[in-house]
Parts: sequence; structure tokens; C-alpha cells
Amino acid sequence: MATNLNSINVNDPGLITLVNKLQDVFTTVGVQNPIDLPQIAVVGSQSSGKSSVLENIVGRDFLPRGTGIVTRRPLILQLINRAPLPKTEANGIAEGVPTTDNESNIEEWGEFLHIPGQKLYDFNKIRDEIVKETESKTGRNAGISPAPINLRIYSPNVLTLTLVDLPGLTKVPVGDQPRDIERQIREMVLKQISKPNAIILAVTAANTDLANSDGLKLAREVDPEGQRTIGVLTKVDLMDEGTDVVDILAGRIIPLRLGYVPVVNRGQRDIENKKAISYALEHEKSFFENHKAYRNKSSYCGTPYLARKLNMILMMHIKQTLPDIKARIATSLQKYGTELSQLGDSMLGNSANIVLNIITEFANEYREVLEGKNQELSSIELSGGARISFVFHELYANGVKAVDPFDQVKDIDIRTILYNSSGSSPGLFIGTAAFELIVKQQIRRLEEPSLKCVSLIYDELVRILGQLLNKPFFRRYPQLKERFHAVVIGFFKRVMDPTNKLVRDLVAMESCYVNTGHPDFINGSRAMAIVNDRHNAARPIQVDPKTGKPLPPSVPPRSASPSLPVDGQGDSGSGFFGSFFASKNKKKMAAMEPPPPTLKASGTLSEREQTEVEVIKLLITSYYNIVRMTVIDMVPKAIMLTLVHHTKEEMQRELLEQMYRINELDDLLQESEYTVRRRKECQQMVESLTRASEIVSQVQ
Repeated sequence: MATNLNSINVNDPGLITLVNKLQDVFTTVGVQNPIDLPQIAVVGSQSSGKSSVLENIVGRDFLPRGTGIVTRRPLILQLINRAPLPKTEANGIAEGVPTTDNESNIEEWGEFLHIPGQKLYDFNKIRDEIVKETESKTGRNAGISPAPINLRIYSPNVLTLTLVDLPGLTKVPVGDQPRDIERQIREMVLKQISKPNAIILAVTAANTDLANSDGLKLAREVDPEGQRTIGVLTKVDLMDEGTDVVDILAGRIIPLRLGYVPVVNRGQRDIENKKAISYALEHEKSFFENHKAYRNKSSYCGTPYLARKLNMILMMHIKQTLPDIKARIATSLQKYGTELSQLGDSMLGNSANIVLNIITEFANEYREVLEGKNQELSSIELSGGARISFVFHELYANGVKAVDPFDQVKDIDIRTILYNSSGSSPGLFIGTAAFELIVKQQIRRLEEPSLKCVSLIYDELVRILGQLLNKPFFRRYPQLKERFHAVVIGFFKRVMDPTNKLVRDLVAMESCYVNTGHPDFINGSRAMAIVNDRHNAARPIQVDPKTGKPLPPSVPPRSASPSLPVDGQGDSGSGFFGSFFASKNKKKMAAMEPPPPTLKASGTLSEREQTEVEVIKLLITSYYNIVRMTVIDMVPKAIMLTLVHHTKEEMQRELLEQMYRINELDDLLQESEYTVRRRKECQQMVESLTRASEIVSQVQ
């Protein structure tokens, strides 16, 4: 039996019991604890004496012993102080309970969370159960696991306390240990002690250099100021004669706000000889009371003082963090409750009504997105109907305006068309046929960007479909989502054919009939006047050398007739086909050789040709601009009518025709594995958080 600590003035342990209940709540339902609960994490190297410190605090042998890594899973050790039984009842163990533990008694027992309701009075069986449960997760190859083992020990000889025993830090893998065992243990320990609400109990052997302490070194990484670290110095009795830890206790070496506590554990021989811990505690007390360096401070040394100090530190820490714990529980409960409501209940009711409601809701949302009445309007980017407007008024309008009617038709081509359109008789006036031929060719070029606009609007409708199908409800039913996608895409593709036809017809209408009577079109005489004005403005003005005033233009007499060139003299381009020959050769002219198979103009444009070409270009530009503005206005209207508006109005009818088939509805409402799994996780989390909320609400 351990030394009875009931004579010690113990504060109300209700706060620690509260945290124990919270730990049990999350461990029982098998979910990761979302709340950072206050706890004391025990860290140290394998040879630092961690296990002995814990057993001394409990007062019983119960931890596995051996070489290498013995603690391979975190052990959450909940010590609960209970009132002692009257002496007439406390002697011996309950009848019929087999035991191999000589110290077994009815006042002390352990309970594991994974085997609820089973009291283990035999602490040797507690040790065996720890080994068994460890191997169930890690096997026998000395691997480790972050899954904790929860052990609760009831005794009148302990102070209410919660400790987390972590695997001992090691440097070199031994035997069957994984090659990266050092990294694995380090990551597991850091994950536990890096939590702001964790008190770090760093165990260090006093007969080694404190600066090389693995436990303190790791603690300093997450707690550099030493605000939540308490040091435990073991093996004080094994230090060389004349040395002590007084300087460490005084904080002169590595200061810690919570200080250091020296303890004396059982030696390896004592453990092998199974000497009782009560003997070790008496030996520890005698050592500190009689040692010249510690006798004046013996009341601040040893395991009983360490237990009281840890109890006080943990209760104070819980008091400080309790408001934050309450807030975190409330926030997490709201978060998981919202997600659970989005996932919905697994029992939905009549499948026909469900699918009908989904179709109606989808059709309404599709309409609202197009009309800009969606409740989830973004303030960051354009979406829905606004993107369609952008395609019409920015992409398509600018794309049509970028089509230059003269980037493919040059002046020399226009001249050739003018001659060809005149037929066998040279034209006396500007050729209407040439104008219509060229302008129709350029109008037909507007078909490509117009069809491209249809394709872009189709892409935007598919984008809207993707956004609607990406909602949590559709992720819940993957088959329903897939069917929705197939039906709506098929609907879009089906209405693309009449949309493309209407757009082609619009462009064909413009290229089929050239309306030269359009009020905005400049006629031929006006175009000629504009060209003449340009030419006259470009000619140099003759000035009277005597007066310096400009001379009036000379007008030839009416009786005079234009002189005809003789013997090839005059402008080489003045003839009707003058520019089709680079030079005039009298011998070739006299020979009258037949024209070449391909007859192309090779010379520069004559003045008359230049004028005619400019007039034609002016007429083409005027009419092409009229058509361009008409197309920019009409093509979006056509697309809206046959594609956007049609799908908006007919979406619900299409979905009902294609999907509302009674024999297929149950298959469509098969939930995804993710939804089933996630709903179960959220239900467990909501259940545990609700119970946790009830627990913390008891504390005012």
C-alpha cells in the first residue's frame, strides 16, 4: 500500500473530473477531439525514469516494463481520488475475484475506456491489458500509434490528476524498430505538447547534463520561455558524491516558471525484486530529509510534493482555460450541426416527391442565376447572366468590329473586280455589281464570329450548370447529379442546332440583299463628291507670280476636244487596260500577241482607277458599318431567344420528361459513400459536442 495522502489538504477536484469527462466523451465516440483540453503531457528519454515517476505518483506497479520502447501509444492516465472505505470493509479483496497482485484491495482499481464497466483490482492485469491494447494497434514490431489508451484509476491514495504518458525519446532504432522511429516519436510528442493548453512535464535524469536533456530540449521548441513546463529531476540519489541539483532548483541553469521537483525512484534491482512502492516512497522521504543539500527544503522534494504541485497547476490551468473551452465547444457544435443539416437525414421519404422538388428547385435556381436574382450574388467576380452580357457586349461586339473589310481585299483586287464586272463593254460609271460582290463577301465573314458567340454562350450555360450541380445536395446523390448533367447537357446541345441556324440565316439575310436605299447609306454621287474633294484638296494651288494670289482653275474651251496620244506618247496608264501592261513595246503591240493565260494588272493605278477604287471602298465601308451594327444587335437577340430564354422556360418540362420515371427514382437517390461516412462522423461529433456542452454548462 502507498502512503495515504488523505491527510493532505486537497482542493475540490471537480474541475479535473470535468476535463476527464470531456476526454472520455470524445474518446468513446471514436472521433478526433476538436477541443484543446488542458492536460499534463509527460516527456523524457527512455532512460530518464518516466515510468517510475508515474508509478510513484499512483503508488502501484502497473506500467509495462522491458527494453526499448515500452510505451508505444499515448496513455491518458486519469487519477481519481475517492473516499476510503471504513476499516471493517477495506480489508482484503472482494470474494471470488482472482488476483496475482499481492497489494490488491477493494479500495483501488482501474478501468479502461475500451472495456467500460469492468473494474480491474489486479494491477498486473492492468499492465497486461495495456500491452494487449497496444499490440492491437501497433503489432509486435515495436511500432508506435497516436491512438490513445484511456485508463482511469480510482484510489484514496492519489490526488485527482490527468497525465498523458508519451513514448520515450530515442536516438537509434533497436531490433525490429522502424528505421525512422526517432522521427515518428518526435512528431507524436510535438503534436501533444505543442497544444497551448498542454502542461509539459519534462523528466530528466539528474546524473546527466541538463543542457543535453531530450525532454527539456523538445519542450523548449514549443515553450521557449518555459511558461508551461515543469521539470522533474530523477536519479538524484545516483549523483556523484559532492554534487547536487540545488542550482537547477534555484533556476540558475535553465529557468522554468513552474520550477523543478527532485524525486528518487526505485532502482532496477528494486524493481526486479518487486519491492513495494511504499518502501520506495519511505526511502525517498528519508533521503531528502537527511541529505545536507536538501534537508532544509525537503518538504518541496519528492513524489508527494510533485503530485500536489501537479494537482494545483492543473486545476489553476483549467480555471484559466475554461471560458475558452466553452466557446470552442459552442463554435464546433454550430459548425458540425450546420454541416449535418446540409447533409440531410438518411430517411427522406417518398422518392417521387423528392425528385419532383429537386427538379422544381433546380429550374427556379437556373432562372434566378440567368436573371441575376440569385441569393448568392458574388461581389468578387461576374457570374450567371452577367457573364452572358459580357460575352455579348464585350467579346462579340469587339470581335465583329475587329473584322476589317479591306484586310483581305486590296486596291488592286478591287480594280480587277471593277473590270471583270463590266463584262465586254468598258464601264462608264462606278460598277454596282462590283460593289455588291465585294460587300457580300465581307458580310459573309461575320458568320464565323457570330457562331463563335453561340459557342461561348453555350459554355456559359454549362458553367452555370456546373455551379448548380456543385452544391452539397447534389454531392450527396452522385447518380442523380450525373443524370441531371446528362439531361441538361443534352437539352443544351439540342437547342444549339436551331440557334446556329438562326444566326446563319441572319448573316445570310444581310448578304443576300444589299439595301442601297438604307437611310444611313451614302449613295454613289455623294461618294464621288467626297473623293473629288479629297483629290482637289491634295492638288497644289497655282499662284500668280505677280500678285501672289491663287489662280482660278483653268477650264478648257467647249470646242476643244481632248487630244489623243500619237505613236504611243502620253500616259502609259491612260488607256482602259493601261495598268495591265507594265510597258509599251511597239513591236509587241504591232504583233498583237494573244493575251497570257492569266491576265493580271502589273502597273500602278491610273488616276481614274484610283478614283473608282476609292469610291467603291467608301461605299463598302458605309454599307458594311450598317450591317455590322445590325448584326451586333440582332445576333445576341437570336441567341437569347432560341438558346437562353428557351432553356430557361423549358428546363423544368425537359427535366420532368427525361427524369421523372417512377422505376428509376430509387436508383437516382442512392447516396454516395462519402455522404454516408461524413454524416456518421458529423452525427458522432454533434453527439459528443452536445454531451461536452452539457458537462461544461454545469460549471458556473
